[in-house]
Amino acid sequence: MKRLIVAAGGGGDAVAAAMLHAALYGDEDQAVILTYAWDRLLIDPVPGPRGPDNFTGLQRLTPAVWAVPAEARPIAPAGSTLPRLAAELPHTFALIDPRHGVEGITRQLEELVSHLSPESIDLLDVGGDILARGDEPTLKSPLADAVTLAACCQVNAPIRLLVAGPGLDGELPPDVLRGMLGPLVHTFTAKDVEPVGSVLEWHPSEATGMLAATARGVRGTCEMRDAGLPVPLTDEGPTVHEVDLDEALSRNQLARAITTTATLDEAEAHSREICGYSEIDYERNKATWLKDQPPTKLNPEAVLTQLDQFEAEARSRGVTHTTFRRITEALNLNGSLREDLRQLLISSRPEKYDAPLWRITAPAE
Repeated sequence: MKRLIVAAGGGGDAVAAAMLHAALYGDEDQAVILTYAWDRLLIDPVPGPRGPDNFTGLQRLTPAVWAVPAEARPIAPAGSTLPRLAAELPHTFALIDPRHGVEGITRQLEELVSHLSPESIDLLDVGGDILARGDEPTLKSPLADAVTLAACCQVNAPIRLLVAGPGLDGELPPDVLRGMLGPLVHTFTAKDVEPVGSVLEWHPSEATGMLAATARGVRGTCEMRDAGLPVPLTDEGPTVHEVDLDEALSRNQLARAITTTATLDEAEAHSREICGYSEIDYERNKATWLKDQPPTKLNPEAVLTQLDQFEAEARSRGVTHTTFRRITEALNLNGSLREDLRQLLISSRPEKYDAPLWRITAPAE
């Protein structure tokens, strides 16, 4: 029995899709997870999503769809988490190719549906920014979700839209999302996290990391991203809700505008017009800035001293947890040092590791 899960925004959504598959459908079914190769710049220094031409070792599933197996490799200077995901998880990871706009992804979906005859099709978004109008001041990355939403709405097959971890991406507040969420489909538990637990030790997704942490019982307020956005970790965190697909499209102005786009550049132009920016432009600007940063090494003593100061300031803001990306940025470290930083902190202060988050303990603890 085949299941098709579309990871709306790529990145951590693909990890959450694997977690969702195990929780809802068990180990008997096989899942194809259709996802972007679109990683943070610390993984892939090239802005925007990667296409099939950016890899070696792909396997063709249909004329327009390629799978990314464990032996696939991104062509330098590009990078990708997908081959490692394929090596560590039992699912088939298929590549969303946005170069031909929404029309191209619609064609990919139609071919997969014809090829797989899946028992079910789920479109999964962690956080819920797929439900954004496009003008919200907290919205940071609307393009990827809007493209997949627009494509799914054109496929002649029943597709269920699921939002996991409402508000955990820091883009739309839970209070805004609550009224748009439909029936509760599942609440993740610590047991549901087990199949992806080892992946979360290295994968840089903050939203899916918080999804897993809340499923393990972590509660409080987590600071994320370079801006230090405060995200509440509540009982709503590990929930998965169904949302009406057509209602999501009617709300998402960008998704409606890009329905007939045949290139990614066209979709980007609409994003600039409707949202006032393109997230790929942000990546282009940041990539240029990162190129000018001198290489640095980790000074353990200095880092732990800086960490103490950061934690004291965070506690004063009511923060209980943070992500390793946030610590890396707050300590002005190069993103390439994130894993070294993580290893240093966990080895020196293991009691503060609320996997995969970092706990900011009170002085009395």
